[in-house]
Amino acid sequence: MTPEITYPQFQAIAKAIAADPANANYTKRGVEPLFYAGPQCKIMIVGQAPGRVAEESGIVWNDRSGDRLREWMGIDRETFYNSGKLAIVPMDFYFPGTGKSGDLPPRKEFAEKWHPRLLELMPDLELTILVGSYATKRYLHLKSSTSLTQVVRNYRDYLPTYFPLVHPSPRNQIWMKKNPWFDEEVLPQLKARVGELL
Repeated sequence: MTPEITYPQFQAIAKAIAADPANANYTKRGVEPLFYAGPQCKIMIVGQAPGRVAEESGIVWNDRSGDRLREWMGIDRETFYNSGKLAIVPMDFYFPGTGKSGDLPPRKEFAEKWHPRLLELMPDLELTILVGSYATKRYLHLKSSTSLTQVVRNYRDYLPTYFPLVHPSPRNQIWMKKNPWFDEEVLPQLKARVGELL
């Protein structure tokens, strides 16, 4: 189900990531970096980091959060994984482990090191969907104290290049109920923009 990286330039980056000493513990265990990118990609999805289930299955966004993200985008699993037009590039390509209140955050230096190399190889990207606070604050150069709710509410300020979103985790159900404008105003615009590009 997860698309394979078949382009040599992208395969070379994946090998370099696996060979990086910072990722030695993963590579020793046979864990591959989890991302997908290709030269024809029109949309890039930047999330935080794969979870334990993703690491074990080798399939990113293969959970309830992924189902909800696809619903928000208005696309099915086949399009999400196999259209060749969607890049899936988390802030860290490995599961960072579990802390007291859930998964640990992605490593700080990871995206800075590897994302630019991938972006250079995707000249046709027209939209980057930023999922959650880590991706949003890095790509939009925001302070850590910035309210993600306000950023998402003001999503038009970042179009057409970026589309900030809250994380589609089931844990955000309370947030969704408190902010009905997200379902009413933001998601129709996201679906329309994704539909245009695909």
